[in-house]
Amino acid sequence: MTHPGGPSDRRSLLRQTFGTWVDKAVQATEDRVARNRYYRPPGALPEIGFLAACTRCAACITACPAHAIVKVPTDGGFAAGTPAIDPAVQPCIVCPDMPCVTACPTEALTPPEHGWRDVKLGRLELVPERCITFSGTVCGACAEVCPIGEEALTMDLGGRPVIKVERCVGCGLCVRGCVTSPSSLVLYPLHVG
Repeated sequence: MTHPGGPSDRRSLLRQTFGTWVDKAVQATEDRVARNRYYRPPGALPEIGFLAACTRCAACITACPAHAIVKVPTDGGFAAGTPAIDPAVQPCIVCPDMPCVTACPTEALTPPEHGWRDVKLGRLELVPERCITFSGTVCGACAEVCPIGEEALTMDLGGRPVIKVERCVGCGLCVRGCVTSPSSLVLYPLHVG
């Protein structure tokens, strides 16, 4: 039998306090290390694991047929030299065979079990007040360029875009394909916003 305030209670309190401290330290490290959230190539590990596993060899950059993958600049802190996608410059084109992933010599980029069904590069949102379809103009440019097709981005019966978040991979091709300026579609890094 243990007494209140005895060794068992102190150990439990220490474990609980230490566990909370570790959780907070890990979150603070993630926030500090990954302050600038990047669009990573498909199959990327979570950011801290990715930074630890990536050797900055540039094999994925060389393998990308669209030249969508670039190195994070030297001012990128711990992420400097790692591969990232800048969808505003060149979005990922969603290659069926993911050559960037197969080129990776480490597990920083790992082939997703179900291919593109398991990939989220970013989070897409529609800004209706910018979209010309909401003022009666026929369009559909965004849906036409979506590499996933109607499973991810389609037009409703009124001719307006509908994002199906469960299948949208967040590549950014629709953002670039939109005819409005600024684009009616906005892409965000996964852990921002």
